[in-house]
Amino acid sequence: MSFILRETESTDLSSIAAIYADAVLTGTASYELVPPTAEEMASRFAAITGQGYPHIAATDQVGTVLGYAYASAFRTRPAYRWLVEDSIYLAPEAQGRGIGKALLRELIGRCTALGFRQMVAVIGGASPASVRLHAVCGFQMTGTLIGTGFKHGRWLDTVLMQLPLGEGNATAPDEMSYPGSLFSG
Repeated sequence: MSFILRETESTDLSSIAAIYADAVLTGTASYELVPPTAEEMASRFAAITGQGYPHIAATDQVGTVLGYAYASAFRTRPAYRWLVEDSIYLAPEAQGRGIGKALLRELIGRCTALGFRQMVAVIGGASPASVRLHAVCGFQMTGTLIGTGFKHGRWLDTVLMQLPLGEGNATAPDEMSYPGSLFSG
């Protein structure tokens, strides 16, 4: 099955909300217990893109959303402004087809082009598939937080992985080139 990667559009948000709802209800990647409403997902989308972070969708040839990925602030304190956290969610029927890898590679490229210096993956439930995906894309394991979430009747670990972007921490960033609006002013 072929797919297209493109900017997420507001018309994608109901499909994105459904994909995320499935992940919340059946998976461990998200530690949310109740799926957010479509309105809440639209608010989150507006906040992410309004701050200059990339948000991309994978669709089939007729426009059905198969998955999505975005980058956002890891933390809001100013010293973290060069670090982004990635998030990727796929529709169940899209899993295992290379779509997650394509989304992550595209997201890495966009974040690098924007001037971010590090990307971190916070992998809920220590999902082996997500750990493998991030490792294939060059992320290094940086740690495991034991028993950090309780969902589906069991304790879940959280894995942290990290990828340098561009020059990483080898050089100081150009303070004037920061792409996001989160820390401006």
